[in-house]
Amino acid sequence: MGEDLLMAEVAIGLVEHATEAAAGRHAEQVVHFFDLMRDRLLRYLLGLRLPVEDAEEIVQEVFLALFEHLRRERKCRNARAWVFRVAHNLALKRRGRDRRNRQNLSSRAGDAASAAPDPEQQFLRSQRGMRFSAIWRALPEQERRCLALRAEGLTYREIAEVLDVSLGTVAASLGRSLARFARADGR
Repeated sequence: MGEDLLMAEVAIGLVEHATEAAAGRHAEQVVHFFDLMRDRLLRYLLGLRLPVEDAEEIVQEVFLALFEHLRRERKCRNARAWVFRVAHNLALKRRGRDRRNRQNLSSRAGDAASAAPDPEQQFLRSQRGMRFSAIWRALPEQERRCLALRAEGLTYREIAEVLDVSLGTVAASLGRSLARFARADGR
């Protein structure tokens, strides 16, 4: 919760000082915001199945674009949504330009070691994970994006802004997706 408050203060500072600060001040703010948001953006981009190298490059491009945006004294109402939107758009461009095989979500999920030595519990967890992975892969792209952004802590309104869809579309997408996961978990 404290990190979110700090991030909000940094984002507000980016917005309030966009027209009055010098380039040095912009650089300092962008570097600080980068430190707060880098991991979140990277997780989101990796969730879009981009290779790590591409995702890291896009994160750098996003913050360079933010610096240029502020340097030109342009307004940025919601810096957090702005960086996710730019990252999202750059990821789509990258995927469209390069259609080679991408890293699979299941390879990362398989790396997690189970703490329970009980083989039956391990089997049940494995089956649950496979059901969830199958549901994730079967979700429409927009629903996966909504879930990934929500997992990164974005509000419904911010998700709508990032994906350029209505607030109702975000709510419906998240509702459908979460209901699918709940049914698969027997709830």
